[in-house]
Amino acid sequence: MAIEFTQLDAGDIALIGIPFDHNSSFLAGAADAPLEIRQELHSPATNLYTEHGIDLGSSTIFKDLGDLEFVGPNKSLEQIRDLLNYILAWDARVISLGGDHSITYPIMQSFSKKYDDLTILQLDAHGDLYDELEGNRYSHACPFARIMEEKLVKRLVQVGIRSLTQHQRQQAEKFGVETIEMKDWSEQKIPDLKGPLYISLDMDVLDPAFAPGISHYVPGGFSTREVIRIIQNIDAPIVGADIVELNPKRDNHAVTAMTAAKLLKEITCRMIRQ
Repeated sequence: MAIEFTQLDAGDIALIGIPFDHNSSFLAGAADAPLEIRQELHSPATNLYTEHGIDLGSSTIFKDLGDLEFVGPNKSLEQIRDLLNYILAWDARVISLGGDHSITYPIMQSFSKKYDDLTILQLDAHGDLYDELEGNRYSHACPFARIMEEKLVKRLVQVGIRSLTQHQRQQAEKFGVETIEMKDWSEQKIPDLKGPLYISLDMDVLDPAFAPGISHYVPGGFSTREVIRIIQNIDAPIVGADIVELNPKRDNHAVTAMTAAKLLKEITCRMIRQ
């Protein structure tokens, strides 16, 4: 399903797939996720209604543009930026299905040109603030270090973190990152989020019991309902989001893909209701 370059209207929500995992460590497989999420989104076992009664199947502003087709791995980041620049030029909002978490960096390079006061809410088990990992500064463990050092966003709020190294703690302090570790989490802890807001949702923010189809298991995470509640309680205007790090090769009966589809529906619902 290749990208369908079509006219968008201001305020549309464009869904795109970014099947990219060249910057994954430990295990590849996240490039297969967009297809799997779409299959569960349209599965006859469920429907396209959100919990607030919005039917995405009949929505005129929710538009699935398909998947980015890459031409050579060395051009991947540039191609992601070009695609996002095209969509944002229509004043549309964008939800990206990854892919590994490294895709968030080029996405933010595009968003930063449109929004100069952007806040990111990062839902994740990992800080992804390494300066480099295994010699790769563009690893999926590094996107938020690149984003913050280039000052692409005004504010980064991390929720669900439970694997910080000393290096990443130093990086968080250096860049002024607001980190709420899982050990300290309560619903009263989440900061007041201002718009425009971008949500970066790594599927491993969920406990592996709820999301077994991921590459890096970190026990002690959120339940699916807790993440849905966070999404549904956001007041700030959401201008974009990504859902990343689903690895279908480790999924069991597509449980994690169905969960990703559910979270996609609820993020989209929140954007429509706003």
